Amino acid sequence: MSERTASERGSAPDPDASLGDSIAGGWDNRADELPPAEWGREKSTRRTGTVWLFALLITAMAVAHSWLTDELTSQAFLAWATIFTAISFQALPFLVFGVALSAGLVAFVPSSVYQKFIPKKPGRAVPVAGASGALLPGCECASVPIAGSLIKRGVAPAAALTFLLAAPSINPIVMIATAVAFAGQPEMVLARFVASLLASVVIGWIWVRFGKADWLRLPSRTHAPGASKWQVFRESMLHDMMHAGGYLVVGALAAATLNVMVPREWLLAVAEAPIISVLVLALLAILLSICSEADAFVAVSLTDFSPTAKLAFMVIGPIVDLKLIAMQAGVFGWRFVARFAPICLVVGLLSTFLIGALIF
Repeated sequence: MSERTASERGSAPDPDASLGDSIAGGWDNRADELPPAEWGREKSTRRTGTVWLFALLITAMAVAHSWLTDELTSQAFLAWATIFTAISFQALPFLVFGVALSAGLVAFVPSSVYQKFIPKKPGRAVPVAGASGALLPGCECASVPIAGSLIKRGVAPAAALTFLLAAPSINPIVMIATAVAFAGQPEMVLARFVASLLASVVIGWIWVRFGKADWLRLPSRTHAPGASKWQVFRESMLHDMMHAGGYLVVGALAAATLNVMVPREWLLAVAEAPIISVLVLALLAILLSICSEADAFVAVSLTDFSPTAKLAFMVIGPIVDLKLIAMQAGVFGWRFVARFAPICLVVGLLSTFLIGALIF
């Protein structure tokens, strides 16, 4: 690029500058790819060991299954297995399709495409970035590095963060998955779209007003320099599929266990309390960290909870959960996460209560 950002030149950012106004320079070369080659972290050398550990775990599970098949015949276990299998197989096609599309965006779409449609002025860029999330599919695993790349390519940080929240919350794959999970309930699809978009835009505007430049720290590289587009696509899809698929399995396991192991009267007691039930499912969304392409299938299985509580599960999960907190800390730093995550939680809950009261 003909100009370099302040961070690349080694100069310290103004601590009093608003994140919305601290726009990276260097828009002259609009053919640069997204993400830039110098952005990100060194590729881990422990992938081979991880694969062998995973293979060992699968082998152990297969051996244990052959020994215990005749013993696993109780009604509780069969119900648990049915719920787990149903959630996993319903969500898997949407997960694979979403991961493939998000990897394609990372590898093949140049940054100039985003810069053409996102205004330079942060206040105006925020709603445009939020609306673009409805057009550009991407799961949480892809939205975090894309947001970092947008900031380094000259997009206002508040707009990039709005896109980070909106893309995994209201993209077409998520909306279709929600419509399939809540078949015959179009009001749930509408409520998720409006509540998530509202929360994303409001959070972006808050960051324009109160965000500080020294809260944001970007790493240096994601992919090896000179990597081909197909190599970037393959590595991005492999990374996102391994992570998102794992979180899907964990979420399905937890949902099945919740349905079978937790006493019904406990769930009924919580579900009957309007405010508490919303807070409980919001906390559950944070802890389970389910991919947004799959969370609707888990939410619909929580039959004892109100529509507003289920909405909270689907609104909060894509904007603040454990995996997002970890990824955001790695990309932007813990000073950023300590401020951004609480804002997302509070605004997401307020948006859920408001839209839930208007629609349900």
